Amino acid sequence: MTVTMPAPRSPVDTTGPAPVLDVVVPVHDEEVDLEPCVRRLHEHLSGHFPYGFRITIADNASTDATPAIAERLAEELPGVAVVRLEQKGRGRALHTTWLASDAAVLAYMDVDLSTDLAALPPLVAPLISGHSDVAIGSRLARGARVVRGPKRELVSRAYNLILRGALAVRFTDAQCGFKAIRADVARALLPHVADTGWFFDTELLVLAQRSGLRIHEVPVDWVDDPDSRVDIVATALADLRGIARLGRGLLTGTLPVARLRAQWARGAIGGDPPGVPAGLLKQVVRFASVGVVSTLAYLLLYVLLRGGLGAQAANLVALLVTAIGNTAANRRLTFGVRGSDRALRHQFQGLLVFALGLGLTSGALAVLHAVGEPGRGAELVVLVAANLVATLLRFLLLRGWVFRASKSTVENR
Repeated sequence: MTVTMPAPRSPVDTTGPAPVLDVVVPVHDEEVDLEPCVRRLHEHLSGHFPYGFRITIADNASTDATPAIAERLAEELPGVAVVRLEQKGRGRALHTTWLASDAAVLAYMDVDLSTDLAALPPLVAPLISGHSDVAIGSRLARGARVVRGPKRELVSRAYNLILRGALAVRFTDAQCGFKAIRADVARALLPHVADTGWFFDTELLVLAQRSGLRIHEVPVDWVDDPDSRVDIVATALADLRGIARLGRGLLTGTLPVARLRAQWARGAIGGDPPGVPAGLLKQVVRFASVGVVSTLAYLLLYVLLRGGLGAQAANLVALLVTAIGNTAANRRLTFGVRGSDRALRHQFQGLLVFALGLGLTSGALAVLHAVGEPGRGAELVVLVAANLVATLLRFLLLRGWVFRASKSTVENR
C-alpha cells in the first residue's frame, strides 16, 4: 500500500503590514471576565509573541456592559478591536470575524481563559511554519493537565467517544475552546460549515480531517470555570443532532470533501499569495522542473543528430521526441491528470503546441543562417532563447487549453 504524506504549506510571511495572528474572544454578557481576560492576553502576547498580533473581541448581542468595556479596551490597548454581532452563537462569531480578518493565522479562546496561555505559542507555531493547517488544544491528549468536575469530564469523554465511533475522527478533543487555523484554509472550509453555535468546532474539524488537512494537537493545562453558563444538556443534544446531520452530509456527498481534498492536493488551498490563481505557483515550479529536463534532452539530441541530419532536421526530430515526453510528464506531474482517459487527445493537442515551438525555433535558426554561417555555439544560444519563449507559450497553452477540462473534472469529483 502506498501512503501519500500531506505536503507542508509555505511558511507564513511575517514581514508584512498585516498582523500574523488574530485571536478572537467571543463574548456574550461577559462584563465581569472580559477586561481581565483581554488585559492578560494582551500582556502575554506583547511579551511572548514575536510577530504582529490583534485581539478581536466578538460581542454576540450582549445586553450588559460588555460592549462598553470592549470599546474602552479597544481605545486603550493597541492591537485590540471590537466586532459587534446582533445574534448569539460562538460559531457565528468565529465565522464572521475569521473571514473578515487580514491576519495569516486565526485563533480563538474562551473568555474565562481556562487554558494556560503558555500553550498559545505551541498552538500557532506549526501554522506559521507551514507544518500544519489547523491546531487545537486538547484536554484529553497525553500530557494534558485538567482540573474539572466529574460531570463535565464524563460528558466530554463520552462526546469525543461518540465522535470517534460515528465519524471516525482522529483528533482527541473537539470542544476545547482553544483553536487556531491558517487563514487560507479557513477561507476554503468556512463556507461549508453550517453550525453557528457550539457544534461549529466539531464540524470544522471533521471537514478539515476528511479534506486531508493536517491537524496539530497541543496538550493543555486546563482549569474549568465553575461559573460557566453553558447548558450541558442542551448543548449535548444539539451536538448529537449536529453529528447526525454531519454524518448524513458525508454519506450523501453534500459535503464536498473529495473536491476539497483534490484542491488541497493541487495546492489550491493554501500556499499561494493573494491575487495568484489557486495552485499556479506549484504548477510553475513543476513545469519549470520538467522544462529543464526536456531542454537538456532536446539539446543533447540536437547535438547528436546535427552532424548527420543538418540543423533543421535535427531540430525537428529532437523537438518532436522531447515534446511527447514533455506533454506526458506535465500531464502527470504538473497538472495532476492520471489514467488513460483522453491521453491521446492530450498528446494530439500537445503536438499542436509543439508545432508552435517548432515554428519559433526553426524560424530562429533560419534567420541565424540567413545572416551568415554561425558556429555550433551560436546555434545553441539562439535555440535556447527561442525555446524559452516557446516554453512560456507552452505553459500558457497547456494550462489554459490542453488540460483545462481535465482540471475541471478533478475539481468536481
